[in-house]
Amino acid sequence: MSPEQNPTPENVGAEPRPGRLTMAAALVALEGVALVAGGVYLLVMGLTGHPDDRSQAVTGGVTLIALALLPLLAARGLLLRRSWSRGPTIITQIMALPVAYNLLQADSLAIPGGIALAVVAVATLVLILNPETTRALGITGPGAARE
Repeated sequence: MSPEQNPTPENVGAEPRPGRLTMAAALVALEGVALVAGGVYLLVMGLTGHPDDRSQAVTGGVTLIALALLPLLAARGLLLRRSWSRGPTIITQIMALPVAYNLLQADSLAIPGGIALAVVAVATLVLILNPETTRALGITGPGAARE
């Protein structure tokens, strides 16, 4: 059976997905892809290059790849309008802000990366906390009944 034959209750008669929700999903997916790319880079360099500590480089690469699952799953959930995906999205952005701050404190080429990460994290928070996005995900306020 396909999902079209058995629509989920939260998507029955649903309005089109708001652009803000789609943009938030795209930004979260971008963060996930960046984590995978960084993890693969660390893993390859740890295995083929000459790192100071090979096991630390490999562990860092595997960790980044594993951490990429959270934003990638959250992005998929946002695209499918699953209310659970809002929490991991917010947590990912809150965790990205201190990383961006540390990159901005570096005296190197990491500064543009810090700026980009900060802009993406703040933009995603603004998009995901928007009332239109919240309604599209079916999230109601405290004490409010779902329709």
